[in-house]
Amino acid sequence: MPNGSQEKRPDPDALLERIHKETRGKLTVFLGAAAGVGKTYTMLEAAHGRLKEGVDVVIGWVDTHGREETERLVTGLPRISPRQIEYRGKRLYEMDIDAILDRKPELVLVDELAHTNIPGSRHVRRFQDVEELLQAGINVYTTLNIQHIESLNDIVAQITGVVVRETVPDYIIEQADSVQLIDIPPEELIKRLKEGKVYVPGQAEQALRNFFRPGNINALRELALRYTASRVDKDMSDYMREHRIEGPWPAAERVMVCVSASPFSAQLIRAARRLARGLQAELIAVHIETPARRPLNEKDRDRVAGNMRLAEELGAKTLTVVGNNLVQEILDVARAKNVSSIVVGKPRHSRLWDLWRGSVVDKLIRESGGINVYVIRGTAEEKAKSNVKTAPDIEPFSWKPYAGGLWMCLAVTVFGLLLKEYLEIVNIALLYQLPVTLSAFWWGRWPSYFTAVCGVAVFDFLFVPPVFTFTVADIRYCWSFLTFLIVAFVIGGRTELLRAEASAARQRERSTRALYDFSREIAAVIDLDVIAGELVKQAAETIGRSVVVMMPEQNGKLTLRAGHYLEPNASFCLTDDPAELAVASWAFEHGQAAGRSTDTLPSANYLYIPLKTTDNVVGVMGVHMTDKQVLLEEKRLIDAWAGLAAIAIERVRLADKAREAALLVESDRLRTALFNSISHELRTPLSTIVGSVSTLLDAEPVYSETARRELLENIQEGAARMERLVTNLLDTARLESGMMQLKIDWCDIEDIIGAALQRLRDSTQRYSLEINVAPDTPLLKADCVLLEQVLINLIDNAMKYSARGSEISITAEAEEKWVKVSVLDRGVGISEEDLGRVFDKFYRGQQPKYVSGTGLGLSICKGIIEAHGGIIWAERREGGGTIISFKIPTGGEEPIFSEKDGAK
Repeated sequence: MPNGSQEKRPDPDALLERIHKETRGKLTVFLGAAAGVGKTYTMLEAAHGRLKEGVDVVIGWVDTHGREETERLVTGLPRISPRQIEYRGKRLYEMDIDAILDRKPELVLVDELAHTNIPGSRHVRRFQDVEELLQAGINVYTTLNIQHIESLNDIVAQITGVVVRETVPDYIIEQADSVQLIDIPPEELIKRLKEGKVYVPGQAEQALRNFFRPGNINALRELALRYTASRVDKDMSDYMREHRIEGPWPAAERVMVCVSASPFSAQLIRAARRLARGLQAELIAVHIETPARRPLNEKDRDRVAGNMRLAEELGAKTLTVVGNNLVQEILDVARAKNVSSIVVGKPRHSRLWDLWRGSVVDKLIRESGGINVYVIRGTAEEKAKSNVKTAPDIEPFSWKPYAGGLWMCLAVTVFGLLLKEYLEIVNIALLYQLPVTLSAFWWGRWPSYFTAVCGVAVFDFLFVPPVFTFTVADIRYCWSFLTFLIVAFVIGGRTELLRAEASAARQRERSTRALYDFSREIAAVIDLDVIAGELVKQAAETIGRSVVVMMPEQNGKLTLRAGHYLEPNASFCLTDDPAELAVASWAFEHGQAAGRSTDTLPSANYLYIPLKTTDNVVGVMGVHMTDKQVLLEEKRLIDAWAGLAAIAIERVRLADKAREAALLVESDRLRTALFNSISHELRTPLSTIVGSVSTLLDAEPVYSETARRELLENIQEGAARMERLVTNLLDTARLESGMMQLKIDWCDIEDIIGAALQRLRDSTQRYSLEINVAPDTPLLKADCVLLEQVLINLIDNAMKYSARGSEISITAEAEEKWVKVSVLDRGVGISEEDLGRVFDKFYRGQQPKYVSGTGLGLSICKGIIEAHGGIIWAERREGGGTIISFKIPTGGEEPIFSEKDGAK
């Protein structure tokens, strides 16, 4: 590699995106300016061509509208039978997406992308069906008119005077692999309409008078041509970037649109989307909540939520910020996000209002610095017509707050009349501010306004001369009344605002505290059942709805892991209704929200949120919903809980994987150490045995009796060494598997030491042994054979690290109810850092090269001693060497042996 160059690593996000594109089906959109231009006809012609090429083509849904030429093209193409749905007593038909997924053709034809499905279908809109087909790897041909593109909805309404209700998000078209413009001259389209080739005669005449006027058709054609041209320009730019072709590249820009509860925000969002597409820029939608502009009623909150959903559908990143100064918050977000253009709405109030409250647009333009500000004019939107009649959204009236305010006014009046001689009339007037403030604090602004008017009336009638009339003799009192009402109105309004802010702050504080408490409680928990149970409990109490968590089993099937139910019928839906489980499974498999309050399977009783992490989906959280829409604040809260749950579950899974990885690493390390040690330990004695046997067989008459005896002793020593190795391996396996069982009996430690030395008599002859057993050493209740093995390993270890002729001491003494045994040597010793690790399996500290071993002897000693309830340790010996000691309990009172027992 050249000096200074670095290997370019692939971007993980780009790699995932490329894999997603490779596995995803390809979408081809046949785009037209209006109905009747020949989109379906052209799509069917292209499908016949692909069929001749050997491509597996099927018709998922094609509506010929009775056109003969279109019906002829349908003939010869395989077709998936539509699905029958009962709706309001009628049998209707929709595309059968499940049958298509089971058939899984290479290419499916889906007409009318903007179609709204019949209630009861899996998805509300047909473009969602197409998305699912694409994710399954199926290529799709579809048709669309330009007026159905969401960001162009306002422009189409201005051109034609008709508001199109069925729209398709822009990202669907932008992600299409191919967009083919189908265009015919306006005269030919009008001719087709008159000939009845587009609509039936009655509908055609009405369409010619309204939508299909020549001016409208030309304008829609221009819109379609411009849209297609912008896409071609984008495709060319992408091609030049991919192939590193030099050219004037547009700078990376970001467009930010300000979203509010205004009915014109939807138009603003669409205009910003068109601007961002023209600039090839990223779109950010921001909603700023300030005390003066916080949506207080349900209608405003729903409108904000709808506008933010529209922004998300158009591909924008959404953000909600809470602050005090609207202009400052907008600019702070713009600078933090590196925004190049801000889109705001043109104010519709009067100039007088700007002089009184100040113009947000003027302040924004004045303080924006280098950021461009686009001011968009909004027009009044027609209200969407609905076949379902709904009651007006009016809060139920309660007379109690007004009665309470009136009662407080009467109490102040009685108090003023009793103290009229001692108080000035100004002081009595100030007393009437108290009921106004309390009414605003307890019940809101309108009861406080009512209380203020009552207070002025009572004060005028009873205290202002002439009394018992509403006539005011002194004109100065009129100004006092006006000032009183203004102050009361200001106090009432501000108090209610503060009350709303305090309530919102308390709600946010409860939510934040609940999230914090949950994250703190599960920080050290690795049990999924405990985490799931605590999650559903705290989430349900915070959200105020029943919550369930579902996770996949080993076979990938979702099962209910935990649930906390606040409604009596919430648990029935999951346990007895397989349809709910099917919706949850769909959300889990596709990684998208489904169920209630969504456009996917909205007939469900639960809203199912996938618990997504960076790499995959780990489960599903379900929230029991009663409304068709969820509030924006509630959605943020649900998303926060879902995100925290996903992190908690993923943390447990990663911890399990980490433990498995650690076990694999440790197992691999032990296996490597075992193979290295055993291969060496077996090779040495085997080499000795093989060499000695070969010598005896090849040259038996040559060697003397002494030489032959030495060779046989080498064979015996090698065999004994191999025996000890095999014994250590077997003992280790028994200890690890838990199969070692102690055969407890009364033992004499002196006899055990003698038996161990007898087995090592040939090896110990080269050392000076010193045995010191205290006379008062009691008998032990232990496994004598295993204790003998412990002593053999300790003595053998001492001999390995000691020079020939050096002293090895063995001591035994009583310590209360314990017996302590020590083996002392004058060998090389053990370093301080190795003292705590010498009893680990396969661990061998720093030792001379001539010392062999597997590192199992001391670990076996530790296992046997601990099985007896004792302890073993190593320490450095003064003057050099090592002391290894162990203590085991005596096991109770010693038995009393009779002479008869001794005779036996």
